[in-house]
Amino acid sequence: MKIATYNVNGINGRLPVLLRWLSQAKPDIVCLQELKAPQEKFPIEEINAAGYQAIWKGQKRWNGVAILSKGHEITEVQNSLPGNKDDVQSRYIEAIINKMVICCLYLPNGNPYPGEKFEYKLEWIKRLKKRANELIKMELPAILIGDFNIIPEEIDVYKPEKWIDDALFRKEVRKSFADLQKKGWIDSLRILNPEKQVFTFWDYMYHSYDRNAGMRLDHILISPYLASSLENSGVDSSVRGWEKSSDHAPVWITLKD
Repeated sequence: MKIATYNVNGINGRLPVLLRWLSQAKPDIVCLQELKAPQEKFPIEEINAAGYQAIWKGQKRWNGVAILSKGHEITEVQNSLPGNKDDVQSRYIEAIINKMVICCLYLPNGNPYPGEKFEYKLEWIKRLKKRANELIKMELPAILIGDFNIIPEEIDVYKPEKWIDDALFRKEVRKSFADLQKKGWIDSLRILNPEKQVFTFWDYMYHSYDRNAGMRLDHILISPYLASSLENSGVDSSVRGWEKSSDHAPVWITLKD
C-alpha cells in the first residue's frame, strides 16, 4: 500500500498538477494540505473521476486538509484537533482506512518568532502530542502525516545556520518532534535514509529549486505497530519542477499489505 502527503498550496489552482501526479504515482491514500478553498469549492467531481473518494475540511483562502482513498472506505473520526474549541483553523482531519488511523495535519507555520503565531504553534503541537500519545496507548496502527512546518535536524535544511531563530527550526519545535519519536513514532523517511539530505519544500524565490536550496517540512510518522510493515519511502521531487506546481513535493511510503 502506498500512502502519500502533498501540500498542494491551493487545490483548485493546482488541480491539473495534482491529477497528473495521482495518475503517475498511483497512491492508495493521499493526505492534502493547504487546500485554500471553502468546503463547497473542493473539486470532488474531479477527484472522484480520478478514482478517489475523499473527506475534507475546507477554509476560505487559507489552510484546509483532505484525505483521499482509492479502493478503501474512509470513515471520518474527527475534523479538528481536540483540546481547543475556539480554534477554527482547518488544520486537522482524522479517519480510519483499511484498519489504520490516518491523521492528516497542517501544523501552523509559527512565524514571526517571537509572537502570537509562534505561541499558537506551540499550543497546537501540545494538543497534537496529546492525541499522538493517546493513539500510542491504544496500540493502534496509526500515521501522523502532513506538513508539520518543522525542520527536525540540521541535515534537513540548506544552510541551517540561517534558520536558528525561524519558527520552523526553533529548538522548541524540534524538541517536540523528537519527543514524538521518543514516544515511539517513527520518522519513516529518515529511518530509511539515515544520512541522506532529503528536501520536500523549495521556496519560489531565489531559484531555490534549481539550486536545491530546500528543507524537509513534510513528514510521515508511523506508530510502532506499523514498523515491521514499512518497505520504502521517498519524495517525488521532480513534481516541484512542473509548471504551476506547489512549492512542496509529494512525500510517500509503502507498507506491506
